[in-house]
Formats: sequence, structure tokens, C-alpha cells
Amino acid sequence: MIHILKNKLSKGIASTPIDVESLSAATSEATIESIGKELKGLVQKRFARSFHIREVDTGSCGACESEIIAATNPFYDLQRFGINFVASPRHADALLVTGPVSKNMVLALKKTFDAMPQPKIVITLGDCAFDGGAFKGAYYIEGGVKAILPVNLHIPGCPPTPRDIICALLRFLRPPKK
Repeated sequence: MIHILKNKLSKGIASTPIDVESLSAATSEATIESIGKELKGLVQKRFARSFHIREVDTGSCGACESEIIAATNPFYDLQRFGINFVASPRHADALLVTGPVSKNMVLALKKTFDAMPQPKIVITLGDCAFDGGAFKGAYYIEGGVKAILPVNLHIPGCPPTPRDIICALLRFLRPPKK
């Protein structure tokens, strides 16, 4: 215990404080709370329970996954809005795909999609999942997800922020205007 204290005193503070004021300004006029409240209502209305998502990484760099993890952290807490990630495609309402589709992931992606119950919703996250992104044209890439599966929603960005992810899901679940 003394060793940890000495180490802490010699190194000082290693973390960077978060400027909450600039973070609040970055969320513009709508707060995460107000966005989340509407999102939770839409999830309840459309699914009468939680919205379950199965995420598949088809060869990404990991940045999109980091943002998905950030969307589930205590600040954004996607679960409180009724959106949960599940381990089995059989329990999923949607398939969330990140990364360009590498040749060795094509079959796994198709099998995951086939295992999902109807109606099947496919969401692509990030520029790589859309068209291959920085890996477009590489010999080991089949391309974007839309070349393999029907895509219902694309969330652009490299990578999209947690707020972008939440707002895109909100726009997707809103009923179309008449």
C-alpha cells in the first residue's frame, strides 16, 4: 500500500480533467436527457420493451467499437433509454455492423443475419461499414455491408460519436411525417 502511495505522489495526477462546460456546449440545444427521453418513448412504442442490438465487427480498426462502448458508459448510458446489446442474433431486433467487410467475415455476417428473427433491421456504423472507408479497394475487403445485406440505417462518421449514434437511432425510430 505504501508503494502505491509513493508512486502516486511521485507521478502526480495522470488523468486529464473534463471541461463539463465545453462538453455541454457540444451537445447543442438538445441535451442527452431530452433526446433519451424521446428515444425511450419510441422504443417502448415500437417494441413494447427494449430494443435489442447484436453488434458484429467485420474488420474494423476498433474506433467504432470504442464509441459504442462510450455510448454505454455512465454519461450516455444507452441502456436507460431501452437499448441493449445482446450476444445472440436470435434475441436481436437489429444487427449493427462496424468495419469494412473482410473476406473472412462474409459468411459469418450472412449467418448472423440469417439467424435473426423477422423483421430484420441492419444498421451500419462508420464510414468503413458504408463503403470500405480507408480500406476501400483493398484485396482483402469485400466492400461495404450494403453489397452483402440490405441496410436500413447508416450512421456516418469515422468514428461517429456516442451522441451521433443516439441521435441517428432516434431519427430512425421516429415515425415518418405525413
